[in-house]
Amino acid sequence: QVQLVESGGGLVQAGGSLRLSCAASGRFFSTYTMGWFRQAPGKVHEFLTSISWNGDNIYYADSVKGRFTISRDDAKSTVYLQMNSLKPEDTAVYYCAATPPSESRPRIWGQGTQVTVSS
Repeated sequence: QVQLVESGGGLVQAGGSLRLSCAASGRFFSTYTMGWFRQAPGKVHEFLTSISWNGDNIYYADSVKGRFTISRDDAKSTVYLQMNSLKPEDTAVYYCAATPPSESRPRIWGQGTQVTVSS
């Protein structure tokens, strides 16, 4: 069973950058599709981006396309989210999630890390 721990959140000014990390423990990380989601107060859970097990398939929500970049390092069992040109509306709790092979939805979630963008 994979377990996920996010880090790298914090307070940043609009226009700034942050890089989130999601460290996985357990076996089979390299076989999982990994993704990032966020939830702002009073808003629904929002998909941001995902990367397939081999890195061949990457998807971004329109809200972050061109500003955020997902990557993975299987040797470190870690997935990253590089966030550039941050906006106040990016303020949210950010979660990483793991989707096992042959499944269509994430099964494993991290505890979340807060990102706050000041104007």
